[in-house]
Amino acid sequence: MTKITKQELLKIAQISQLRLDEDEIMPFVKQIDDLLTYAQRVQEVVGEAEVPLNKNINVLRQDLVVRTDSLQILQQAPEQEQDYFVVPKIIENK
Repeated sequence: MTKITKQELLKIAQISQLRLDEDEIMPFVKQIDDLLTYAQRVQEVVGEAEVPLNKNINVLRQDLVVRTDSLQILQQAPEQEQDYFVVPKIIENK
C-alpha cells in the first residue's frame, strides 16, 4: 500500500507553488494516498489481464480478392471520368 507523508505533501505543494492552510493538509494527504493506492491497484489489474495474441486474425473466412464490375456503381455517380469518381477538390495548393 502506498503512503504519502505530510512532509512529502508540503514538499509537493512548495514545488508546485501552492499555498495550503494547516486544516487542508491532512485531507489532501488522505486524498493523495487514496489516489496512489487506486493507481497501484489499477497497475496490478492491468498486469493480470490477458491480452489475446490473435485479436486481429480473421477466423471466420478466407480473404479472397474478387474482381467486380464497377460500371454499375460509376453509373450512379453524379460525375465520373473514365473509371474514376470525380469529387470536389478540398485541398488547394499554395
